[in-house]
Formats: sequence, structure tokens, C-alpha cells
Amino acid sequence: MGFNGGVLRLLSIDLGDKRTGVAAGDSSTGIVSPVEVLEVALASGGGEELLRRLVRLVEEHEPARVVVGLPLNMDGSEGPGALKARAFGARLAARVRPEVVLHDERLSSAEADWAMAGSGLTHKQKKARRDALAACAILRGYIASIGDQGERPAGIPEGD
Repeated sequence: MGFNGGVLRLLSIDLGDKRTGVAAGDSSTGIVSPVEVLEVALASGGGEELLRRLVRLVEEHEPARVVVGLPLNMDGSEGPGALKARAFGARLAARVRPEVVLHDERLSSAEADWAMAGSGLTHKQKKARRDALAACAILRGYIASIGDQGERPAGIPEGD
């Protein structure tokens, strides 16, 4: 599943309170593409709906690994957003077969904004694409971090 001659198919998630971006790519070419923006609020039971929709995307794309963005503070410390991402990643890992890993997502939203600067898109159009482009930035960063040696950051520890 998701592994073909040294190529890892990957799916990344930019978890948000109102919108969650999803991107796909592979470790061989480093090419990543936006997949979808899921407009599901995490509050009031939306987390369960978001999990169901993400599980469906994982089944559809069959990645070898799912990368969840970890929103660290600029100094590398973890705040409430990182704790939420860790908890959500653990819940997703309990429901899908591929490994779920966390990856630093600092500046991924800013990178998405830079990518759309001068695009001619309206504010509403940019808002609709931003989270999927942020997921692309997370995935590009992850692919760069695993490098040619196939090294990778640790997955979510069991029991988390």
C-alpha cells in the first residue's frame, strides 16, 4: 500500500478549526498537489465528521504515510494548537492503516499566502485554497526532511 520501488505516496493534513487542507505527493519526485479543503468545524462534534472524511481520503489515495502538520511556536515550543494536532493525529492513527507522523508546519500558511500573492484571485478564492496550499507546504517540508537516506521523523507514539 502506497510503496512502489522506494517511492512513498504521502498525504498531508493542515488541521484547522474551521477548514482542513489536504495535499498528496510522493517522495520520489517531491511533487505535491492540493487535494481538497474540508470545511468542517472541529467544535461541537465536527471532529468526528472530519475524521470520517479524512479516513475516506486515506482509503481513496492509499498513502504509505499520512503527515499531520504540527503548529509549533516560532521558538519551537508547543502551544494549544500543537496539543490539538497531536491528539487529532493519534485519533486518526487509530483509524487508518498507514503510519501517521507529525511534521513542523511553521510558516506553511504564510508560504501558501506568498504562493497566491499576485495571483489575481479574490480574497474569497484565496481563502478557499489557502489550507490545501498550506498542506502542500507541510508535505514539501516533510519530503525535504526525509531526504535521500529515507530517514523520517518519528510517528505518533502509541498511547498518545
